[in-house]
Amino acid sequence: MKTGRMPRLTLPPTVITQDPEPLHQHRRLAILRRVLNDDSLPLRARVAAALVLLYAQPVSRIVRLTIDGVTDDEATVTVHLEDPPPPLPEPVADLMLAYIQSRQQLPYASSKSSQWLFPGRQPGQPMNPVSLQVHLREIGVPPQRGRTSAIRQLVLQAPAPVIAKALGNHDKATTRLVTEAGGTWSRYAPSDHERHR
Repeated sequence: MKTGRMPRLTLPPTVITQDPEPLHQHRRLAILRRVLNDDSLPLRARVAAALVLLYAQPVSRIVRLTIDGVTDDEATVTVHLEDPPPPLPEPVADLMLAYIQSRQQLPYASSKSSQWLFPGRQPGQPMNPVSLQVHLREIGVPPQRGRTSAIRQLVLQAPAPVIAKALGNHDKATTRLVTEAGGTWSRYAPSDHERHR
């Protein structure tokens, strides 16, 4: 631009994608209920929304999930977020299996052969996290606020180190959320309790 070989570019204003505050628990559950029951919403966005609202997964991790990470042993459907992979509750399990079947109809040629659960437009690449955030917002799911609300609820039900390990989150961030949420698990010792049995 300085040498005059290129026209001056005007960039759009920066959009802050960080959501300012967590959702209230009742609002998160209402959004989750709608996502699970509204068949008019895109299946891909419904599955991603369930992973955000139930398992507090960031979209950057959701787009890195693979089909091989979803297992169905006829009794339980699990998704490999961490070891051991958590089971999906019944309505979410059905959505996940329906979505995997429907991937063949996605408009991108790369979707048919891709092992990514959320394939991108480029062959061999997962979906862009920003694109997935846009899809979630379009169906009324605020990704960051929904995730924060989910994790705050989870740390009120179990010790932060347990939740962090189960969901693949960092211990310190999860412990901070316990304090913010008013949890009582702050003195839980995150040592190996299996060896004391």
